[in-house]
Amino acid sequence: MEFGGLEKFTLIDYPGKIACVVYTIGCNFRCPYCHNPELVDETVETKIKESEVLDFLDKRKDLLDGVVITGGEPTMHGDDLLCFMAEIKNRGFLVKLDSNGTNPDVLREAIDKKIVDYIAMDIKSPLSKYERTVGRPVDALAIKKSIQIIMFSPVEYEFRTTIVKGMLSPEDIEEIAREIKGAKQYYLQKFVSTKILNPQFKKKVTYSEDELKAIQERISNDVAYCGIR
Repeated sequence: MEFGGLEKFTLIDYPGKIACVVYTIGCNFRCPYCHNPELVDETVETKIKESEVLDFLDKRKDLLDGVVITGGEPTMHGDDLLCFMAEIKNRGFLVKLDSNGTNPDVLREAIDKKIVDYIAMDIKSPLSKYERTVGRPVDALAIKKSIQIIMFSPVEYEFRTTIVKGMLSPEDIEEIAREIKGAKQYYLQKFVSTKILNPQFKKKVTYSEDELKAIQERISNDVAYCGIR
């Protein structure tokens, strides 16, 4: 595999752990608010080889707890991703995988092989509105299957939704909460208008803190914990 970036140290991307982050190249979605456009468009100028990442990890065995694999969409890389995750686990690191849930079979295999310790799945919208939100055809049944696989697995997990005002209404977010009813953790993520795939979305705004807290209260009975980021 080749990667589009390596963040050597983070305290926020893997809850409770000291980690590094590797960014896979390519995505099957075109979310207009995506903050990694060079990964989505595959226009990364400097690529990092898998061997370089593993060499880096060999030198950080006593300094890092885990590795976060994000993108882009990591599961697009199928067997290559699974082999890379196994290499990380063989070195004694924890593995957190970020995914959009479009490849449930890859998630299932990673769980079955015990090469993933934490999964963070982005829920883009209610299942009925996915194609409009992500700008691509979507197999909603695959998304639903990934949700079920994650919720009924022994792996730690969270679901999360980036909230863009004008794209998702409070009622949409309530519908998402019903679709993941019983989930352990669900996070409402504020939209931050920085470097994004569609520059026109810089004019979009997120919900205010008070508005998000009101939504949080309305869905509190559907999930065990709902947080705001």
